[in-house]
Amino acid sequence: MSDDNSLSRRDLLAAAAAGGLAASTSGDETTKSKPEDLYQPESYWANRMQAPDDGKKYGWLIDTRRCFGCHACEVSCKAENDVPLGHYIRQTMTKDVGEYPQVARMFLPMACQHCEDAPCIKACPCGALGKETGGTVAIDYNVCCGHGTCVDVCPYGALYMDPVAHQAVKCHNCYHRLEQDMEPACVPTCPSEALYFGDLNDEKSPIRMAMDNMEKQGVDTQQLRPEKQTSPRMWFAGEGVTAVEDRVPTEGQSYSPAGYNIYGWKENPTAGGTPNNPATDPQQEAGQ
Repeated sequence: MSDDNSLSRRDLLAAAAAGGLAASTSGDETTKSKPEDLYQPESYWANRMQAPDDGKKYGWLIDTRRCFGCHACEVSCKAENDVPLGHYIRQTMTKDVGEYPQVARMFLPMACQHCEDAPCIKACPCGALGKETGGTVAIDYNVCCGHGTCVDVCPYGALYMDPVAHQAVKCHNCYHRLEQDMEPACVPTCPSEALYFGDLNDEKSPIRMAMDNMEKQGVDTQQLRPEKQTSPRMWFAGEGVTAVEDRVPTEGQSYSPAGYNIYGWKENPTAGGTPNNPATDPQQEAGQ
């Protein structure tokens, strides 16, 4: 992040007030109904919404036909980024479909969509969120004040508030690995090769080759919740995104241990995400 985005304490508090402190609590009804009410003035975030002019355009392709729910991507992500218990940067959503004896378990690996029109950037009152290399949506931890408005407006539940640092956390495409010409930790860890990442502008990148092959084979790809109009940088192949969409957290929610509750795999459509508030989630409250 550039120094232009740094704020004095007085500026930070003023910006937070403009964002509406009364609606800052995750799960608040006002936040759920109209997250755009929490957006800052466009002049405040417009420059941070612009990706560096580096010629790169990072994106993701998730082949849900190949995912078998091993959760290796989650484990590698937690290990790589030191994610605390009860919290997740990425999570594989699960849902059982069909009726016995014709049943199936569907999987949907989820993480930040790195939206081109990212709501979290628009809502951040301290200017900590912005675009980095290849359009990666990242958090500047020298600036983040822990206001939590980014959690309130993310339509994919991709951020959580760290209980120790009291700052927002999300996927950053493992930019520390990209700097060493390595893929994000989850990609090489996936045993079924269901995750593709790379530069969409590079015809020889893994994601471009995978997407081109799918197009030749007539395989359709789709994005999650297009009605949100965020222009996400993640595409999905297979039926998983349709079947499991109702398990994906939404505004004011984060990935949660409740997603692993076996009693909710079929019956409870909200098992995939709970409000980012430990008091509303017994498992998070217990530190599980």
